[in-house]
Amino acid sequence: MLKYKDYTGIVEYDVDGKVFTGEVIGLRDVITFQGRTPEELEESFRASVDFYLELCQRDGVLPQ
Repeated sequence: MLKYKDYTGIVEYDVDGKVFTGEVIGLRDVITFQGRTPEELEESFRASVDFYLELCQRDGVLPQ
């Protein structure tokens, strides 16, 4: 489980693809992220949350 800016991500490992995949939980919107290493996964998670927040601000909607 990952946490960033009050958002929580859950993670699975795809053995066949050799990649970590994750999704931010507790939202109506879908935010996903992935990485081949734990470091890439964490970076992707933070970037996905930041991008979501930027889109909300740009569109004038409150983030969940």
